[in-house]
This record gives sequence, structure tokens and C-alpha cells, in this order.
Amino acid sequence: MGIIILLIILFYFGLLMLISYLTAKKQTDNEAFFMGSRRSPWYIVAIGMIGSSISGVTFVSVPGMVGKLDMTYMQMVLGFIPGYLFVAYVLLPLYYKRNLTTIYGYLEQRFGVCSYRTGASFFILSRIIGSAAKLYLVALILQALVFDAWHVPFFVTVSTIILFIWLYTHRSGIRTIVWTDALQTLCLIIALVLIIYQVAANLNLNFYGIVNAISTSEHARIFVFDDWASRQNFFKQFFSGALIVIVMTGLDQDMMQKNLTCPNLRDAQKNMVSYGMAFTPFNFLFLALGILLLLFASQNNIVLPDKSDEILPLLATEYLGLPVLICFTIGMIASSFSNADSALASLTTSVCVDLLNTDKKDALQAKRIRQWVHLSVSLLFLIVILVIHHVGQSNILDTIYKAASYTYGPLLGMFFMGLFTKVDLRDKFVPLICVLAPILSFVVEYILKEYFGYVVGYEILLFNGILTVLGLWSIAVRKH
Repeated sequence: MGIIILLIILFYFGLLMLISYLTAKKQTDNEAFFMGSRRSPWYIVAIGMIGSSISGVTFVSVPGMVGKLDMTYMQMVLGFIPGYLFVAYVLLPLYYKRNLTTIYGYLEQRFGVCSYRTGASFFILSRIIGSAAKLYLVALILQALVFDAWHVPFFVTVSTIILFIWLYTHRSGIRTIVWTDALQTLCLIIALVLIIYQVAANLNLNFYGIVNAISTSEHARIFVFDDWASRQNFFKQFFSGALIVIVMTGLDQDMMQKNLTCPNLRDAQKNMVSYGMAFTPFNFLFLALGILLLLFASQNNIVLPDKSDEILPLLATEYLGLPVLICFTIGMIASSFSNADSALASLTTSVCVDLLNTDKKDALQAKRIRQWVHLSVSLLFLIVILVIHHVGQSNILDTIYKAASYTYGPLLGMFFMGLFTKVDLRDKFVPLICVLAPILSFVVEYILKEYFGYVVGYEILLFNGILTVLGLWSIAVRKH
């Protein structure tokens, strides 16, 4: 089994290197690395963004969460839709009008250098944590499937994965990633459909049997309207979903960088809307797979692990046969590489442009700086993954969304002030406000849980953003 998985990885990596070679033949400068020379076809970008958003964490965590949370995650997914529309028709026109390389350049134009650097710093922090956590889960699964049996240390496994990603992205960055992500998304979708087919075959279910099994399952519940204290309450999930898309897509350099490679605003909007609409049925399929896996485990008296992230890997590797194992491996690798490669490119772009001002240096020096930053970010990924491994988490997807609620709150507040008010800010005080808001949010969350029994969900993002807005309003300079 280990040999088969290793051969799949090597073959897949060879395909990515071929695409990297073909896309980097003509251009390897910073314009190609950062902006893809603004020539990316919108439909290719849209396909690739699906894979970047789904990631290996979604592939494992979403089916696994059904046992404890039913299909209530769909409430958040439905909230994603208005979020994508807001990004397409409010934020994208702003970014294209100002001809931005990184979206945080808007904060400099609107408020000043301190606001600009603060926004970029919060993105860098959040993206490193989020993307490293996603890559960690995949590395952990590959370690258990293959490398533990060969006594390969986890450190070596993670280092090799990051080296692979660095190799096919370091020459042309986003120009290459737009195309490799499209390939990886197609592999991910095919793997998901084939896994569902194979699980259904093991259950002797045809298409109508699958529909009936899902619709009649005790875990088919989607909506929760009656329990306001629950984190799964519809209104909490729906509005949190909209806000999460706005901040984790619209205010995120990683996701917006692909959009900005489109030739014009209209193409970028077509990309965003089509990708946003496609995201809903794919998540439903992941949840449907979760129900089928629970049914399979019940019929075969399989004791499932307590950690939800371990359910699909366990069943795929030990009970569902070689075809599912192959599809599972391809899906995991495709989704994890797609998310991690774009994160490396966007972080490199943000550090170079937002913090090191490479756009103001000569081309040769700027390229040299970019290459060193790309390597440094790769090493930082390795360090963060090893720290996460030491700490440990039971549900990585929940951890990522919760971390985003704290790190993206200040970004939400700053962009709100820029878009919907006409005030100026005392720019030097902006970093202080943006650091205090998440700290106060954490304190409030703790008090609500310990003294009032209220468990705060992802709505802490909205509260965090509101605190940021109030703080920024207190240092505003009104225009007369």
C-alpha cells in the first residue's frame, strides 16, 4: 500500500513540474510571479479557486463532522453565497479601479502607511496559521499511511512536501499556480465522485438508494432554528458564513491574487460568481459522503475514532478497498497542494510588496529579494506545522475558522471604515486598535462561556470587527 501511495505522489508531482516548466518558459519576473502578467482566463481561475478553497482539511473534516453536527454545516455554506456576491460587486471593482498588486495597498491609499502595514501583517499571520494547519493534516495522514511503516520522521515528511511545492512554484509563482490549481481541482472533484461511487457500491446502493439513504438518515438535519445557545443556530451559521467569505476571500490576498490575474474586472466577476455558486454543491457532496461513511461503519460494526478528522482516513485505508484508497490519496494531495502553493505565492507577494517595497526597486534586485522571501516563507511553514503537531488539534477546520475570526476581524473593521465612511484616521494609532480588538474579543468570549453558559461560535468575527470599527472611530479625524 505504501509503495502505491508513494508512486501516486511522484507521478502527480511530475505533472505539476511539467506545468511549471511550460508556464515559466517565457516569464519568471516579478510581474509574472505576482500578477500572472494579468492574462489568466477567468474560467481557469474559477476552477482553480475551488480547489484552493476546499483544501485537504475540507476533504477530511467535512465528511467527519456529520456524526456530531449532522449536515448543519450547509447553513454556513448557504451564507457563503451572499458573501461571494459582495466580493464580486463591491470589493473587486475597488481593487481593479485602483490597479492594486496587493489588496492592502487600498489601506495605504485610504488611511496611510501604518494601516497598510497592519492589514498586510494580519493577513500574513492568518494565512500562515491557516495554510500551515491545512497542510499539517495532510502530512499527518500521509505519515500514518506510508512513512511511519518506513520509520521516516514526521519532520522529513513535512520538509519533503514543502520542498515539492517550492520546486514548482519558485520560478513563476501565481502564473504557474493558476494552471496547476485547475488540474488539482479536477483531480479533487473526480476523486470525490469516485469515492462516493465506491462507498455506495460497498453498500449496494444505486443512485436512488443513495438519495434515500441520505434523506432518511438521522444525520440529514440541516437547519437549526430553535436553539439560540447552539453554535449551529441558523442565523449564527448563515451570517458567519457570509462574513467568513468576505474576509477569507475578499480581504485575503491569497484568494484575490488569482482574481487580479484576470485581464479585466468583468472576467474577474464572472470567475468569482461561478466559483462561488459551484462551492455549494461540492460541500453538499462532502456532507453526503459523511452520511454514507457512517452508514457503512454501522452496517459493518466498525468502531469509529473520537476525532472526526480520522474517520475518512480510517475507512479509506482499512475497509473500503484499493480503489477508494487511490482516490482518497489523489484527492488529499490535490487539495493540499492547491491550497499550500497559492498560500506560498500570496505570502511572498505580500511580504515583498507590502513590507519590503520591492515594487520600488530595480527588477534584478526585486527578483532576488522575492526568491529569498519565497524560500523563507517555505521554511516558516515548516516551523508552524511542527508547532501545530506538538500542540495537536481534534478538528482542524473548526480551528482554522476560529483563528480566522480573530485575525481577520481587524481587517474587516479597517475595510469597513474605508468603504462606508469618509473619515480619516490617526494612522499611527491603527496598529494598537487592531491588536486590542482581538484581545478584548477573547476576553468577552471567555466571560460569556464561564459566567453565562453561552458558547460563542464564529460570530466572534462580527464582534471583533465591530470592536475594531469602534476603536478606529475613536481615532478618526472628521472631514469638514
